[in-house]
Amino acid sequence: MKETFVPMKWGSNPHVQTLLPRFVRRKAVFEPVWQRIDTPDKDFLDICWTEDPEQAHGKPVVVLFHGLAGCFYSPYANGLLNAFKQQGWLGVMMHFRGCSGLINRQARSYHSGETSDARLMLEYIQQRFPDVPRLATGVSLGGNMLVRYLAEFNHDPLIKAGCVISPPLDLGACSSRIQQGFSKVYQAYLLRSMNRTLTNKLQRHPKIGHWTSGQKVKISTLYQFDETVTAPLNAFDSAEDYYQRCSGLSVLQDIATPLKVIHAKDDPFMTQAVIPTVPLPENIDYHLTQYGGHVGFVSGTLKKPEFWLEKEVPRWLALHIK
Repeated sequence: MKETFVPMKWGSNPHVQTLLPRFVRRKAVFEPVWQRIDTPDKDFLDICWTEDPEQAHGKPVVVLFHGLAGCFYSPYANGLLNAFKQQGWLGVMMHFRGCSGLINRQARSYHSGETSDARLMLEYIQQRFPDVPRLATGVSLGGNMLVRYLAEFNHDPLIKAGCVISPPLDLGACSSRIQQGFSKVYQAYLLRSMNRTLTNKLQRHPKIGHWTSGQKVKISTLYQFDETVTAPLNAFDSAEDYYQRCSGLSVLQDIATPLKVIHAKDDPFMTQAVIPTVPLPENIDYHLTQYGGHVGFVSGTLKKPEFWLEKEVPRWLALHIK
């Protein structure tokens, strides 16, 4: 049975829904326990736990993958982790390279189809907690990445179930959509962080993608970033090649793991191109809401806001823990 999302009164506008969490939750609801994992290519992944993992043996583990330019302090991230904590589960978030506040060592970064770091993280969790249920949640870019991961490792996913929130399942359509209307505001916000990170990395590396050390980085669209950074850095022919090869929509049929997909029809980052048009396997619970914006889904009132995702995601994951 699906739990219906009802937006906050007078707050059904998609941009209000998308922006509300940042105004309602101005600081993290708890402080995590940080840890660093070394990677085989002499880089690192910064992860954060809801509690000391040494004291949490026996608890189900839920791994969270954040969105583009996100981090633990993104309202949805610490909110979802706290929701897992309240369930009595051990939550942990993997920061994609360069997203924890510290620049990663290698020139390589992350993208919407890069699954090797997620695999490394889930293998680490399995080795450390072999006898407990393990699940995963991906938000926005992290959601599309988790879809790609579950399709790639469909016979050995290392998790019992997953949930993805507002995943950009058609990357090309989403790249075009975010250049239109008020959505340009979100694009500018994301690019401020991405340009700053690229500028800092160019102080350590002579060349990243089409950019060389000493150049003034001025990227004005996500498409331009993917064309000049993501694609050349990751052996794609172009941004279009990256979008085509890494979009999650075409591989949903390959997923064998129980998976819940949450989309809002009014998501200002996306178009109807992300909505599946063919029947999905029985293991996929596709939940399309009328309202919700992009990773918004705020109900209740301004005086007492409620974050629907923090109830719905644990409710669904709990069905697959026993």
